[in-house]
Amino acid sequence: QVQLVESGGGLVQAGDSLRLSCAASGRTFSSYRMGWFRQAPGKEREFVTAINRSGTMTYYADSVKGRFTISRDNAKNTVYLQMNSLKPEDTAVYYCAADQRLTITTIRDSHEYDYWGQGTQVTVSS
Repeated sequence: QVQLVESGGGLVQAGDSLRLSCAASGRTFSSYRMGWFRQAPGKEREFVTAINRSGTMTYYADSVKGRFTISRDNAKNTVYLQMNSLKPEDTAVYYCAADQRLTITTIRDSHEYDYWGQGTQVTVSS
């Protein structure tokens, strides 16, 4: 099992940057593929980005490609989400998630993740 705790959310203006962090408990962090999802009010949870175990492969939703960057530090049991050029439509609760069994075809599917953090609010004002 792994426990996930997100941090770094806040209120920013359009065009600003934020970096979210997700700290994981346990000694097997490097065995988990990690993902970031977000959920805006009244909308379904959507895939944002994901990263493989070693950090060499990353995947992005089209809506954030070129603006967001996912990375991980397995020595620190932490995954990061660097968000640049933020837009009001990026406003949402951001969740990190983990799973050991994901594949390239399932890594964007929130239903395939077993472990979730509590979420951190990101609000982007126009």
